[in-house]
Amino acid sequence: MNRSIQSEGANGIIKWNRSYTRARRRGLNAMNLEIAMICCGFNLHKFHLKKIAIRKAA
Repeated sequence: MNRSIQSEGANGIIKWNRSYTRARRRGLNAMNLEIAMICCGFNLHKFHLKKIAIRKAA
């Protein structure tokens, strides 16, 4: 079976559209912090876009 070349959902968006290519920190705690910050930024951006869409619709 051939593997799909498409990445999944949010991971693909973070990697390709946000140009996140590699980890900048070392250690398990630092990596958890970095991933958490990236996820928070992703969610805040999504929230911001929804907020703008609601304002335009009203």
